[in-house]
Formats: sequence, structure tokens, C-alpha cells
Amino acid sequence: MTLFRFSDVNLDPAAERRALEDPACGGFVSFEGWVRNHNEGLEVRRLEYEAFAALGIKEGDRIVADAIKKFGVERAACVHRIGSLEIGDLAVWVGVSSRHRGEAFAACRYIIDEVKHRVPIWKKEHYVNGDSGWVNCEACAAPGHDHKHDHDHAHSHDHSHAEKA
Repeated sequence: MTLFRFSDVNLDPAAERRALEDPACGGFVSFEGWVRNHNEGLEVRRLEYEAFAALGIKEGDRIVADAIKKFGVERAACVHRIGSLEIGDLAVWVGVSSRHRGEAFAACRYIIDEVKHRVPIWKKEHYVNGDSGWVNCEACAAPGHDHKHDHDHAHSHDHSHAEKA
């Protein structure tokens, strides 16, 4: 079973949940992060997500595996969208199956918090007013940057990865 992956197509939460079903589990918890229509006082029209896939999958797998071990849950997974997303689209999904609900809630929260903090994913917001900008991408906002977003430069470790719930 894949622990973490990126997807460039719409996510299917029901299919994701089915992949985590286990007759030994009595609890299932999921988190869905949706694209919202505003951020920091600006109206958002759509988003774009980019990721450093090889490193992102490796780190995402590590996060989910750590959650399984740390919280003693049976199964867990996370999938994050990349590409262009519209308002209301599902940007990230986390699911956890466990014997009891407490561990499932704790593991789910741990996974989404760590993914947002550690996985190299960048978000570009497109605003209703016609402007756009990479969120928490300090090197891209630096004077003289040509705004071609190829991510060959170093980024800060405080990236925004999904819409905050």
C-alpha cells in the first residue's frame, strides 16, 4: 500500500477510504483540505501546486510511517494534488484506520501538520483582481527574481501546502 503520493487528477475520497478498510479497525478518521476562495484578505480564483516529487514522496512516506508507529494505528495514507485547482477542489486527503478513535484522530492531525511543514510543495494563488503570487516562497518574491518558478533555488522551510481548515 502506498503511504503518500501526489496526484494530478481529482481525488476520490470514497476510494481512498476503501483502501484503508481493515476488519480489525473500529475507527476511521479523515481530513480533507479544500481550495477556498480567499486568503489574507484577497479573493482567490484558483491555485496551482508544484512539488519536488522524488523528495516529497520520500518525506511523505516517512511522515505516514512515523504516524503509524507513533500512534499505533493499523493503516494510514495521504495524497496531495499538484497542478491547477479550482475553488472547492480537494487539495489534500489524509485517512487513518485504527482499533480506536483516539489514535486515529491523533495520527490524522500529525500527518497533515507534518506534511504541511516538511513536504516540498509550493502553492501559487491566482486572485480575482488579476494578480498572482507564490505563497510563502521567499526566493520567488525576492527583488530581481524572474518569476519563472522552476524551484532550482533554495526555499525556506515554512511552506504553505494546503488550505488551512
